[in-house]
Amino acid sequence: MSAEMPNVRQVQGYCSLCIARCGTVATVTDGKFTRLDPDPTHPTGAAICAKGRAAPELVYHKERLKRPLRRTRPKGDADPGWEEISWDAALDQIATAMRRIAERHGPEAVAFSQSSPSTTAIADSAAFIVRLMNAFGTPNHVSALELCGWGRGYATRYVFGVGSVATGSAGGAMANIAESGCLILWGYNPSFTRITHATATVAGLKRGMKLIVIDPRKAGLANKADVWLRVRPGTDGALALGLANIMIERGWHDEAFVRRWSNGPLLVRSDTDRLLRTEDLLSGSGSGQFVAWDSESSRAVSYDPVTGCYEASADHLALRGEYTVATGDGPISCRPVFDRYAALCSKYSPEMIEATCWIPPGQLEEAARTIWHARPVSYYAWSGHEHHANSTETARAMAMLYALTGSFDAAGGNVLFPAVPAGSISGENLPAARRLAPAIGVAERPLGPARWNYVSPRDFYRAVLEDTPYPVRGLVGFGANLLLAHGDPAGGRAALAALDFYAHADLFMTPTAALADVVLPVASCFEREALKIGFEISAEAQSHVQLRQAIVAPPGEARSDTDIVLGLATRLGLGEHFWNGDVDAAYRQQLGPSGITLDELRAQPAGLRKPLTTQHTKYAARDDKGNPRGFPTPSRKVEFWSETFIDHGYSAMPDFVEPPVSPTARPDLAASFPLILTCAKPSLFCQTQHRALPGLRKRALDPEIELNPATASARGIRNGDWVDVRTPAGGMRARARFSEALDPRVVVGEHGWWQGCDELGVGACDPFGPDGTNFNLTVDASVRDPVSGTPSHRSNLCEVGPVRESRAEEP
Repeated sequence: MSAEMPNVRQVQGYCSLCIARCGTVATVTDGKFTRLDPDPTHPTGAAICAKGRAAPELVYHKERLKRPLRRTRPKGDADPGWEEISWDAALDQIATAMRRIAERHGPEAVAFSQSSPSTTAIADSAAFIVRLMNAFGTPNHVSALELCGWGRGYATRYVFGVGSVATGSAGGAMANIAESGCLILWGYNPSFTRITHATATVAGLKRGMKLIVIDPRKAGLANKADVWLRVRPGTDGALALGLANIMIERGWHDEAFVRRWSNGPLLVRSDTDRLLRTEDLLSGSGSGQFVAWDSESSRAVSYDPVTGCYEASADHLALRGEYTVATGDGPISCRPVFDRYAALCSKYSPEMIEATCWIPPGQLEEAARTIWHARPVSYYAWSGHEHHANSTETARAMAMLYALTGSFDAAGGNVLFPAVPAGSISGENLPAARRLAPAIGVAERPLGPARWNYVSPRDFYRAVLEDTPYPVRGLVGFGANLLLAHGDPAGGRAALAALDFYAHADLFMTPTAALADVVLPVASCFEREALKIGFEISAEAQSHVQLRQAIVAPPGEARSDTDIVLGLATRLGLGEHFWNGDVDAAYRQQLGPSGITLDELRAQPAGLRKPLTTQHTKYAARDDKGNPRGFPTPSRKVEFWSETFIDHGYSAMPDFVEPPVSPTARPDLAASFPLILTCAKPSLFCQTQHRALPGLRKRALDPEIELNPATASARGIRNGDWVDVRTPAGGMRARARFSEALDPRVVVGEHGWWQGCDELGVGACDPFGPDGTNFNLTVDASVRDPVSGTPSHRSNLCEVGPVRESRAEEP
């Protein structure tokens, strides 16, 4: 008698473990999720990574949280005394604590934390979380923005008015790799972090696209690059200025774009270092306008930022030179913004770049030549350039370099692709949202993440421990593993322990969740529905709308983050603002403007396409008055010179700032700590996750420190040895791995290690012990970017040595 045939079904969807959101097909055999494969019919379905293939292990892992838990012992006790409780009891306790804190200190005293949408599935529910914050009345969203997204997507808004590199739901220009003549990957290795970009890049190389990779490591696509620039960690800003210097000197820049669409022609007063304005002129002509120099008529002409128009043709505006202008203060010497920018760049000669960035002049020129002659250019930059205490000025310098190519929003450049029309559900217009207190950190850094209500963990810890700028007494966390993903784990631990109340929702009991009063079990992205409108990778992907189905039911009583938000809102008396708990009603509100219905999406699990038409160079389009649309900056131009920055005490242009803890900045430390420590993400894990999955962990049992064999030999280190990594701030341990391509002065670590894997006999590590594996113990979180508050995670001084025989073999 033959065995009964298994019941096999396939479910089309997409993986939400990271920002790639790869299109997938799940196989369910006899009711069990057994495998995940790419869906080649999906616009992001060319491939999936090892993390996606390990999805069934994640779904069925024995350590998944299954029921709400309540702490029964003090936070100082080694045993929290977790007690299983009902969902009703858990949500009632959280809502009661939130109301009590709001009554005593104001709603801003309750903060929300959230994991990164780039490396978790929280994007499924992020808009609902923000809506709950807005409905409750708190601006304090503790996030990873200062580490992930700030540089590429927010700091560059001060140049282009929008992010010059897309950041998912936060918008921005997407690298149009399919039509690029040259692609720059800057501090970004998509082979390890966003496989959709990796497959697109390989396809581009096959058709002849040029590739420039800027990375201290020769990893991933750096091995296929036409030019690989092995930059010293933390000096990317100098490199951007040095490349711009060559391009300006050689005439390798789009002068017409700079003249017409940047504020490069505007005159800067030499006496005040501010833009010259029409009210300064002796003629006393109108106010609120700026001034440029017309070379054809040899006179000053006005520029109106309201209309985006000059009083004369822009064709003859001067970009270089020095001009004397009659003003009410007498004759004033002035120079165009672009002349000032060129002078700044000229400080970064090839010889200066070689000394600062460790890049030979020949490679620098080859990169500049390739950028210019292989246009159109697109670029994508990520956390390799963001994890530094000079990240804001670096990102601005990179954006200005890109502006020189004239490729922004042009076919093959970084394009502002259209999006399927959608209704907002994030609740900015709710009554409480209109009277929010200032977010924590905005007073110290008014142009940084707190301007958009994103609070850095460091500032959150201070508010908890010091009541600065006001007390924060509660936290509602959605997956953010703050103690492993950010610097200052000790300060974070103290702050979480000091809270009056902390609730945390997650898939596993992390070191951060272990300090909560109530822990809620979360359904994985394979166990819940989610709506996605646009896939942020290409014009085709942007047109795709999909309601992802649940592949299997969640374990135990786990719920989606969205369901948790709706349930909590109801108990807070906010149900009327949350569709009375009906998530389908929320989805219908989002879909309304698109013309696509929820029923249609449920009938088509693979998703539907909404035809979109891409219009390039939208800044040149004319409004109904005939004025150019321009850019959404104060000047309506790409801004090489920022009066906004001057108004807040910063430099108008992004000069390079040496990393604060480097051989150059701290020669007093260099004798004891002669190496530069940076870090990189391993391909098998998403930040602090997935190390408990044996299918992945068996391929990377231990954290590694990558170093040149010569560096290791000088210290008696063998390949595979456990080594101590020490910085002025602290230390960790990892296994040595040799790389001939790495500069002997640089070592590369990995962050996110804490989890054990019982199946492989690997125990968990103490994330707070000096001999553990927590990379963030090596980071001095007090060394921060003055604009964004970003700590220097990737450019610190260190020393490395073998673990002595007398000590334990493993941490």
